[in-house]
Amino acid sequence: MIYPWQKPVWQQLQHNWAHLPHAWLLFGAAGIGKRAFAEYLAQALLCEEPLASHQPCGQCPSCHLFRQHTHPDYLLLTPEDQDGSERKQTQIKVEAVRQVLDFVHLSAHRGGWRVVVIEPAESMNPQAANALLKVLEEPPAKVAFLLVSHHKDRLLPTIKSRCQQLALPAPSPDEAFAFVRQHYTDEARALLAFHGGVPLFTETEQHIKLRTELLALLIQPRLLALLDYAAEFDRHKLSLATFLDWLGKWLFDLALAQQQQPARYYPDYQTQLNDIARQCQSLTLFALTDRINALTPYGLHTLNVKMQLEDLLIDYLSLWQGKLKHP
Repeated sequence: MIYPWQKPVWQQLQHNWAHLPHAWLLFGAAGIGKRAFAEYLAQALLCEEPLASHQPCGQCPSCHLFRQHTHPDYLLLTPEDQDGSERKQTQIKVEAVRQVLDFVHLSAHRGGWRVVVIEPAESMNPQAANALLKVLEEPPAKVAFLLVSHHKDRLLPTIKSRCQQLALPAPSPDEAFAFVRQHYTDEARALLAFHGGVPLFTETEQHIKLRTELLALLIQPRLLALLDYAAEFDRHKLSLATFLDWLGKWLFDLALAQQQQPARYYPDYQTQLNDIARQCQSLTLFALTDRINALTPYGLHTLNVKMQLEDLLIDYLSLWQGKLKHP
């Protein structure tokens, strides 16, 4: 399926279907449905009885195989899970791309296209990106590469130059709210704000519960309670990146409150943010924010998550007392 805000882009593709390139770069903000669009395009290319609008019929053998995730001419390449939790690889390595190269040089099982989706494309390490570049320079016939990127500036310029770039739009605020409200009736507005206005995100009851507990502690921090929270968070095997996101957004809203600006991510906590902002010093707030920024590249690394949380939460407690050391 494609989302309502993607339909104008699909209409553009329909008009140029006879001249589709061998490689696409689909880019835009995270959480707007780029992968879903890429998969829909892949299904359309593989469909054996496409509709007049080039949309997949949903009934032919290829569409059936695609829905069952067993189509022999389709390959999805993403970073692999390590342990089934949020803590996973952050890179697509060259060995995985070599499997793609073997795949695209095979004959199509169904006699049509072969399609490769890579998401997110910027997760390829330099060796993997260079290996892919070779096949993009001399692509086999009837092979389509669909590269999905949240940060296209992180891709090699040579890869971008060999793809037709297609910007996928974010939904309007009304479209985003209507979509989220269908899935999170009571919390739609708060969740949409927390996720920066994008409607597609993964939220579990566990996430909501742990984030709510964290916010209560950030409002009234107590050392033992903070340490207990670090242990509880780690027990659920959530990634450091998740915690950095939650705390980083809180600090961002604190900085806005110090400038008498409305909260962006936690608008329901505006009163508490205003109270805390009056108590903490800007320099100590910026110092803790710098610490989070420094840790962000390691958010999915195999660090000791519990230890990192303890350190950050103790620094947050010091923020109240103006004792945080500045870098």
